[in-house]
Amino acid sequence: MAAPDSATSKRQRTSARILGCALDLFERQGFERTTVAQIAASAGVTEMTFFRHFRAKENVVLDDPYDPLIAAAVARRPRSLGALPRTVRGIRHAWRELDEPESDLVRRRVRIVADTPALRAAAWRNNAATEQLIVDQLVRDGTPALRAHAAAGAALAALMAALFEWARRDDVALAEAVAVALDTLDPPDTPDTAEDSHD
Repeated sequence: MAAPDSATSKRQRTSARILGCALDLFERQGFERTTVAQIAASAGVTEMTFFRHFRAKENVVLDDPYDPLIAAAVARRPRSLGALPRTVRGIRHAWRELDEPESDLVRRRVRIVADTPALRAAAWRNNAATEQLIVDQLVRDGTPALRAHAAAGAALAALMAALFEWARRDDVALAEAVAVALDTLDPPDTPDTAEDSHD
């Protein structure tokens, strides 16, 4: 029984080493000028090993495991709300469930994305999957498609702005940045916010 755990641990250590070396190189010489070969050499692995851990160079910094969590939180908001407040409150609730990142790695990754035009574009492409999940939920519940797209797009743009602001400022907590961005679209003193405080 010990072998699988040992293999998993080794894989995690290798992934962490590749990630750390990649971030160091991205910060030192820029994402665009850093090659997979350089990352692999720095981490002491082959390029094949790199690709076993990350599908592409951009996947080192682009990671969004929260799509289903956000869509489910939007689905739980009351259908009586408009599309925008329902979406914003769903995202707000989902982010309240997440812990503040303990490692500086997350902030470093987001900072590299924020400072690299090609990665910012890739991040927006990644957001399309989250947006579509939200739109599908809103449309299923009776929201016209255009309103659903506008609400999801606006809420995710606010979330992205918060992430980039947090990444660039060491004195801002992620929860604080997200709250400011979402409150801009849906102030917390508006009616019907009570439901969010009880679930």
